Amino acid sequence: MEQLKRRITPTVYVGEVPLGGQHPVVVQSMTDTPTADTEATLTQTMALIEAGSQMVRWTVNDAAAAENVPRIIDQLRKKGYNQPIIGDFHFNGHTLLNKFPDCARALAKYRINPGNVGKGDRHDDNFAQIIQVAMKYDKPVRIGVNWGSLDQELLTELMDQNARLEKPADFKQVTYNAMIQSAVGSAKLAESLGMASDKIILSVKMSILQDMVNVYSRLAKECDYVLHLGLTEAGADVQGIASSSAALGILLQQGIGDTIRVSLTPHPDIPRSREVEVCKHILQSMGLRYFKPSVTSCPGCGRTSSNYFQILASDINEHIERKMPQWKKEFPGVERMKIAVMGCVVNGPGESRHADIGISLPGTSEEPIAPVYENGAKTCTLKGDHIKEEFVAILERHIQQKFG
Repeated sequence: MEQLKRRITPTVYVGEVPLGGQHPVVVQSMTDTPTADTEATLTQTMALIEAGSQMVRWTVNDAAAAENVPRIIDQLRKKGYNQPIIGDFHFNGHTLLNKFPDCARALAKYRINPGNVGKGDRHDDNFAQIIQVAMKYDKPVRIGVNWGSLDQELLTELMDQNARLEKPADFKQVTYNAMIQSAVGSAKLAESLGMASDKIILSVKMSILQDMVNVYSRLAKECDYVLHLGLTEAGADVQGIASSSAALGILLQQGIGDTIRVSLTPHPDIPRSREVEVCKHILQSMGLRYFKPSVTSCPGCGRTSSNYFQILASDINEHIERKMPQWKKEFPGVERMKIAVMGCVVNGPGESRHADIGISLPGTSEEPIAPVYENGAKTCTLKGDHIKEEFVAILERHIQQKFG
């Protein structure tokens, strides 16, 4: 598969994780626990990291949270988790970072929102204090603009300017301009204070797909800063997954985006790590990164006489999840492997030939046999009551021969 051409940026290091340049797109996520709650934050952070989050962001909203940050990070490190932790600051970041230097030192990056660092003269002063702390401890910052908390003084100024034009733009276009001006203007202010461009990450998050895509596309043309992508307030479950996947896919296909997060409304029956899994599936489906072997399986139709192909596809996915920690160590490259589990003769043989290894199960009125294909060629035919066990054994042998 031809590699997508990525937008050229400086490389920003968050801890030891490189962002931008030609480095792989980085997956990140955020806890929804009170950071003052050590056990809850520690447990969720470890779960997110185990799922594949390369960076985890915590809310740092008050003194209790700021004071607790270094304690939790210390426990993470003692448990062997070295992934960088990001502090999310709103309204009072300048105060907390100055008052709690251990917090400022322990965090790998600060996220600040130029829309709520202060109003009037306090805006630039508060912003400058955060930048100065970041430079003191050699930390990068993400300047994260959200249209839900956009700098209202800037927006009002641009609206007034727009109203005086002979042909004023509509409100949405002025909002786009304000988003971009807030992000780029804040980055330039940080640079004027002495911060290097390879310490700056920008984001311009919106909750409506087309708006978000338009703003990021414009921002990408106006600067070369590293960009964090996300559709904010995307929604829950299927809605959030669908809209985030579409938005991120459009931008990533254009080479825009260096780190991503999928923001899903929490559901009591769904772990927070679902956000991470969605990010990984987006990147793998686009061929940008590979995390585990992919399973192609058919949706079923009137030709599929049983649900056995569904059960086998599920079993193979579970087998992959269970064995992946071992395979990753023993068989480098196995994460790029493609497996097909198909339900009838219509597409079964063809999809199986396109995969590294595949099986075509019998459909309605077909002979009760299941041909197996490896590297495009039929290698054997399975039948009887132990197709699953035999196919798993063939899969394991295939992996050992190809990647061992």
